[in-house]
Amino acid sequence: MRNTILFYIILAPLALLAQDYDISSKVIDSQKKPVSFANVILLKAKDSSFVKGVVSENDGSCKFSQLDADHYLIKVSFVGYSDFYSEPINLKNSVTLSPFVLKDSPEFLDEVTITAKRPIIQNKVDRMIFEVENTVVSSGTTYDILKRTPGVLVNQDVILVRNRPAQVYINDRKVYLTSQELQRLLEGFAGVNVKSVEVITTPPAKYDAEGGAIININTSKNLSIGYKGSFNASNTVGIVPKYALGTSQYYKTDWLDAYASYTFNSRFDTKTDEGFVQFYNPDGSEKATWEDLFERDTRTFSHSLNTILDFTLSEKEVLSFSANVLHTPKADSDISGRTEIYNAQGELDSLYITQSELNTDRDNLLFSLNYKKQLGEKGATLAALINYIDYTDNQTQSVNTRYFSAQNTLLNINAFNTIPTQKSQIYTGQLDYVGSLGSLSITSGVKYSGINSNSKQEFSIANGSINQDAILNDNFDYNEDIYALYFSFEKEWEKWSFKAGLRGEYTDANGNSRTLGVVNTQEYLELFPTFYILNNPSDNHSFGFGYSRRIDRPRFQSLNPYRYFLNENNFLEGDPNIQPAIGNKVKFSYTYKNKLTFNLYYDHIENAIARLPFQNNQDLTLRGLNTNLNFERQYSLDIIYSEFVTNWMWMSIYSSFFNMKNEFKALEDTSNVQQEINSMLLQTQNYFILDSSGTFTSTVTLDFLSNYLLGSYKYDNPQFAVNFDLQKTFLDGRLALTFSSEDIFNTRNIRTTSQYRNQNNSFLAMPEFQTIRVGVRYKFGNFKLNDNSRSTNATEEDRLIVE
Repeated sequence: MRNTILFYIILAPLALLAQDYDISSKVIDSQKKPVSFANVILLKAKDSSFVKGVVSENDGSCKFSQLDADHYLIKVSFVGYSDFYSEPINLKNSVTLSPFVLKDSPEFLDEVTITAKRPIIQNKVDRMIFEVENTVVSSGTTYDILKRTPGVLVNQDVILVRNRPAQVYINDRKVYLTSQELQRLLEGFAGVNVKSVEVITTPPAKYDAEGGAIININTSKNLSIGYKGSFNASNTVGIVPKYALGTSQYYKTDWLDAYASYTFNSRFDTKTDEGFVQFYNPDGSEKATWEDLFERDTRTFSHSLNTILDFTLSEKEVLSFSANVLHTPKADSDISGRTEIYNAQGELDSLYITQSELNTDRDNLLFSLNYKKQLGEKGATLAALINYIDYTDNQTQSVNTRYFSAQNTLLNINAFNTIPTQKSQIYTGQLDYVGSLGSLSITSGVKYSGINSNSKQEFSIANGSINQDAILNDNFDYNEDIYALYFSFEKEWEKWSFKAGLRGEYTDANGNSRTLGVVNTQEYLELFPTFYILNNPSDNHSFGFGYSRRIDRPRFQSLNPYRYFLNENNFLEGDPNIQPAIGNKVKFSYTYKNKLTFNLYYDHIENAIARLPFQNNQDLTLRGLNTNLNFERQYSLDIIYSEFVTNWMWMSIYSSFFNMKNEFKALEDTSNVQQEINSMLLQTQNYFILDSSGTFTSTVTLDFLSNYLLGSYKYDNPQFAVNFDLQKTFLDGRLALTFSSEDIFNTRNIRTTSQYRNQNNSFLAMPEFQTIRVGVRYKFGNFKLNDNSRSTNATEEDRLIVE
C-alpha cells in the first residue's frame, strides 16, 4: 500500500499532456545592429527559475521551441551590455516578440570603472545566499570565495558554520575528502565559475539527514557552444614547499557537454606537537609528569581526475555520466618523538625516544549515472541517480622505542609493526520528483544506501611473530543499509514564505569485531521534520524562524577498536558501540536591508560523537577514544554586516557570541563531567580594488576566536590570525597571477588542555599555518564559457576517511 501511494506521489504528473509553442525574437544593440552569441535565457515568471537557454545567431535571431503554456520572462546578457529583461509573457500560442535591445553598461563609480558587480546577500526562508557571479569576490578560487562568505569560518583548514564543521556540496552534490584534500579540490575550481554560495544552517528534507550545516556552491550554467581550457600551477612554502599542477578541458556541442580536469599535488608537510601529561596517585598526589615533543614529516603524491559527460537526449531529457578518481600512491610519514619523565619533585627520572614510519596508499573511486526528465506543462522534473564508490586504504607502520635512564643509560628497546587496511564499497540509488500541487511547490523522493566495509589490522613484534592479543589485532566488518523517503512543500504569498518537510530514514547496521567477538547491531527508524517561515513586511525588514532535526552517524573507522600508535604509550582507538547522535536545531533571524543580519541559534545534540583523551594513571598511558558524549549544546547570537564602504573597498563583518556546553562519562570512575565556555568569534574580510579596471585586487582577512570547546579540550589562549591575498589579471583575464600569505604573524597555533578530576593533559599542535603561496592560471580557447564542472561525491563517502 505504501509503495502504491509513493508511486502516485512521484509519477502522477506523467499523466499530464504538454502542448508545444515557440517564442522567437532578435537581439540588437542601441544602433540596431545584430548581437550574435548573446546568452538568451527563458525563466519562469513566478519565481525566475531557469527553464532553458539559447545563444543568438549571427544575425541576432533566437528561438525557444517546444514550450508549454505558462507565464515566462526572458533575460538577455552579453559582455559589455546591461542585462535585458522582457515583460512577462503569457504564452498561449507561438509568438514573435519585438527585438531585445541591449544597452552599453560599464558600471561607473565616481571616477573608477568597475566591470564586476557588487556581491549580494539574500536571506531566504531556510538559507542565506551569497551571490558572487561577475563580482569582485569571484576573481580568486572557490576556496577563496568560501573564506569570504559571511558566516563561514575556515579554522585550522576546517570549514565551519556556527562553530561546527560544515558539509560542502557543489550543485547539490556532496563533496567530502579530508580537510586538506577538500582544500586542494576547491582551490582547483576557478571562482569565475561560481554563481552563488548557499549557507544552509538548518537543511530541508531533500538533503540527507546526516550531518549539520551545509554549504552549497552553485556553479554557472553554460549556454554557449565551444571549447575552453586552462592550466594552473601553484607553489606554497611554509617550513617546507608543496606544489600543485593542473589542467581542465571543456567542450560543448548542441548534444554533448564534456568536461575533464586533472590535478597533481606534491606536498611536503611538517608538524611539531608538544604534549604534556600529569599522572596522579590514587590519593590525588602527583605521581609523574611526562613532557613530549613530536615531529612529523609527511611526503604526499596524489592524482585527481574528474570527468563529466552530459548527453542531451531531447529538449526535456538529459543523461549524465561522471567519474571521480583520487589516487594517493604515497603518503609517507616519518615521526620522531622524545618523552621526558619527571618525578613528583620535578626531577628527570627517565626518558624514551620513539622513531616511527607510517606509509599509506589510498584510492577513492566514484562512478555516477544520472537521468533527468522534465514532465508536464508546469515544468515538473523526475530525476534518477545511481552511485558506486570504492575506497581502499592500505597502511604499514613501524614503531621503535628506546628507553634511557636520567643518566642517558640505555635500559630497554621495544619495537613492533602494524599493518592496518580498509576496503569499503558503497551503492546508492535515488529517485526525486519536483513539481506542484495547486499553489504548493512540492518535492519528494526515495533513496537507498548500501555500505560494506572491512578493516583489518595485523600486529607483530620486532622478530616478525604475530601478537595474538585481540586488542592489537582486529578484523572488523561493517554493513549498513539505509532506506529513506521524504516529502516537502513550500508556498509564497504576499509577504510570506513557508516551507515544511518530513524525512524518514530506516537504518539496519551491523558491526562485527571478529577478533574481539564484539557485535554491534543497530536497527532503527528515525523521522526528521523541518519547518521554516519568513516574513518580509517591507523591503527593509525580514523576520524568519526555522527548525530541523538531524542525525550524525559514526564514521566506519570510529567504530573499529584497533589501535593507531603515536608511540606504545600514546595511541588512538575506536569504539564498536558508538551510537548515532540526534540533533535539534532552532533558528530565529532578522535582516535589515539585506546588509545587516541577526541570527539567534539553539543547537542540542544527544550522544554527540567526539574523540576524547583518557589517561590511565596506573599504567601511565594516554589514549584517544572515539565515543559518544552524553550531549552537546550551543546558544549563539550571530551578527553579519557586509557592504561596499567605498567605491574601492568591500567589507564583511561576522561576529558570533556563543555558549558551548557538553557532558561525557569519565571512564576512570564512570561519573559524568560537564564542560562549558563562553566565547566570541570575530571575522572581518576586506576586499580592495586597486586599479580602475578591476584587474588588480587585494584581500585582508582577520580572525579572532576567544575560546573553543572540542570534546574535553579548551583553548588556553585566544586564537588570532591575519591573512593577505593579492591578484592581478592580464590579457583580458586569460592570465592570472596570485600571491597569498596566511597567518602572517604566526598566531594561529594555540595549546588546548583537558583538565578535570585526575585528568590533566594538553597538547600544542604546530602545523604550517604560516605560509606563502604564489600561483598562476592561464586560460585558452573561449575561456568566457561556463563549464559543467561539479562534484560527483556521494553523501555516504563522508564516513570513509578519518583525519
